[in-house]
Amino acid sequence: MAEVSSSKVSIYAALAGNVLVAATKVAAAVWTGSSAMLSEAIHSLVDTVNEVLLLYGLRRAARPADAEHPFGHGRELYFWSFIVALLIFALGAGVSLYQGFVHVRNPVPIRDPLVNYVVLALAAVFEGGSWLVALRQTRASKGASGYFEAFRSSKDPPSFMVLFEDSAALIGIALAVAGTSASASLGIQVADGAASLAIGGVLAATAMLLARESKSLLIGERAHHALSESVLRIAAAEPTVARANGVLTAQLAPDQILAALSLEFADDLTATDIERAVIDIEEKVRAAHPEVVSLFVKPQTARTFREHVKRDIADGSGVTPDQPRADAPAD
Repeated sequence: MAEVSSSKVSIYAALAGNVLVAATKVAAAVWTGSSAMLSEAIHSLVDTVNEVLLLYGLRRAARPADAEHPFGHGRELYFWSFIVALLIFALGAGVSLYQGFVHVRNPVPIRDPLVNYVVLALAAVFEGGSWLVALRQTRASKGASGYFEAFRSSKDPPSFMVLFEDSAALIGIALAVAGTSASASLGIQVADGAASLAIGGVLAATAMLLARESKSLLIGERAHHALSESVLRIAAAEPTVARANGVLTAQLAPDQILAALSLEFADDLTATDIERAVIDIEEKVRAAHPEVVSLFVKPQTARTFREHVKRDIADGSGVTPDQPRADAPAD
């Protein structure tokens, strides 16, 4: 739950900043007629809607399981995260590229460029504050991993979405300043439209990165390998378990994981003994990893497990469960 709570802090900070920024940019775009400023205004409006959608997704994902959704509603967060990426691409990038194309073909002088500079300076302050909050949250959660590695392995889209959106916003502000300066000071009127095209390109690249990661989580990613290894160690440590064959995991939400264990039990155990052992393993796994909301145990020999894995690979299903550690007992 800590990861989800930190995401909410980043989203609320970004929402507050974007509301202020969007209002000032819209007013400046109408006053000056700047294409780059209009692109930035649309960008901030889209980001504001995105933060609202992410908060909505977090609330919907927190709903408990019911008869129609026995594993809960966690993946709804991944759905809304994917919608956010589409909005950035369709509205943010699409409108910016259109505006840039129109103003490159028919350049229009910027009126009162000083208004643009003041608004962009304010926007940099607001966006910079939101970016610092998101950066601190990301730095706290990434551990020893690099930023891009943490982004690729993260199971919490809002945490990196806010950082990416704010980073794109700061780059967009810099491009808008450059376009305004070149158009107003150097007389290169086409630069305003070119800046809008560049802002659209930044937003398109950001949207594609976010959409790719959100799609992967939406269709089902496995949990972090460290958790799988821990679950296997817990199971292998049980006296009644002859061998922990492997485990399949699925990330349902940032704090919700489904796991399926393949275990070989001692031959002399009764059905009652196995049932008691399974309950004991479930309690120990959930005590060590509360995020494992559903745990299934399949009693089978190591040979049967290996045959199933080979069959799955041969038929193209691509199932590759995490294997037991090298020091696990052999069959």
